Amino acid sequence: MRKTKRTLTAAQRHRMMSGIKASGNERTELRFLRLLRSHSVKGWRRHEPLPGKPDFAFRVERVAVFVDGCFWHKCPTHCRQQRSNSRYWFPKLERNRVRDRRVNHELREKGWKVVRFWEHELESESRVVTRLLRRLRRTENRTP
Repeated sequence: MRKTKRTLTAAQRHRMMSGIKASGNERTELRFLRLLRSHSVKGWRRHEPLPGKPDFAFRVERVAVFVDGCFWHKCPTHCRQQRSNSRYWFPKLERNRVRDRRVNHELREKGWKVVRFWEHELESESRVVTRLLRRLRRTENRTP
């Protein structure tokens, strides 16, 4: 039996793609989670009801942590302009960046500090942990 190539219309593709719900960058988040545990970093929570749904939140220190995927958040080092369907992808990824800036602003307005790591930064575990701990210490030493 010969397979025929099925071409979708724009409307069909949109309907199909909108049915796929994002589940976060699970693999990257789990990698960060293992990093926190292996370095005995305590006090974090996941899935806190905060603007932008931070990957990790340190409630006492009021630090929200995001681990951004290089593709989805337009990492200047690794994200490349898509050749196919670029009229869709360029605005989509740009909207993600604008949303990230808006979320940072909203969290800061609520008294939270925001720390963002790129997915590729997780390669250097010691740098990530050092940067995170420095931020946590800086906030815990402040008096209200």
